[in-house]
Amino acid sequence: MAMLAQRTLKSLTRAVGVGLHSGERVELTLRPAPPDTGIVFRRVDLPAPVDIPVSALSVTDTRLASTLSRGDAKVRTVEHLMSACSGLGLDNLYIDITAEEVPILDGSASSFVYLLQSAGIELQNVPKKFLRVKQTVEVCEGEGEQLKWAQLAPHHGFTLSFEIDFHHPAVDSTGQQVTFDMGFGRYSRDIARARTFAFSKDVEMMRANGLALGGGLDNAIVMDDTKVLNADGLRYAEEFAKHKILDAIGDLYCIGRPMLAAYSAFRSGHALNNKLLRALLERPEAYELVSFDDERNAPTGFAQLARAW
Repeated sequence: MAMLAQRTLKSLTRAVGVGLHSGERVELTLRPAPPDTGIVFRRVDLPAPVDIPVSALSVTDTRLASTLSRGDAKVRTVEHLMSACSGLGLDNLYIDITAEEVPILDGSASSFVYLLQSAGIELQNVPKKFLRVKQTVEVCEGEGEQLKWAQLAPHHGFTLSFEIDFHHPAVDSTGQQVTFDMGFGRYSRDIARARTFAFSKDVEMMRANGLALGGGLDNAIVMDDTKVLNADGLRYAEEFAKHKILDAIGDLYCIGRPMLAAYSAFRSGHALNNKLLRALLERPEAYELVSFDDERNAPTGFAQLARAW
């Protein structure tokens, strides 16, 4: 009888890239961490390094990306890396970072998955703790054409269902609704490669405001009024909706634990996803922490180490 154990990395691994919004060079060093550490970003470029543990309440800004803060120290655009950590079931990790923004790499989570898998994943002799949702929690904003909502419902496993609603020829021709099951799906193959997307007119406006300085066709899907501008086209038929699921996996993992829940959302984003986590935490009766001394009692697929591509 084997318990479902916590996971960290076997060895350290490094990446260098540019921040999507800052355009500045940044180095990441991902290091193993002891059991029950959680995921901790460490700003090593500051005069005195600052540790920023990942938690739903340390998310302080959700415009364009998810930002974690502790005091004046920030780490921006954490969602793709957090998504990769969730997809591979990593519980404990130190992430040293030399600037304020996680590198965008190719605009998806696949480079992070590759990095983490190349470092190797190690089981730790401590039970993995899940946050199990016991009662449905929902948040919504707007009405009519502006309506958006997100919900967590009880489920023995972790599934995500996301519907986007873009009125754009390039998006309308793709699947706008995607459901993914973390236990049965293959995160690396089916979700991780979906890139962030933007409209060329928005990119120009963001650049004028000092944002998206590191963004371009090599790390985002960029569209004009009618079509996708990337020469290679899309990586998945429903890449837009899949990227929203990728983001949601990262946003939800900011609660600091893997979840047992069914997430469903319509036009949600970083802000509403974080609002959903805060709404859950405000209702202690709506969730509990659980672990599995016998991995056979855990949801199907959760005991396997993440499969490669």
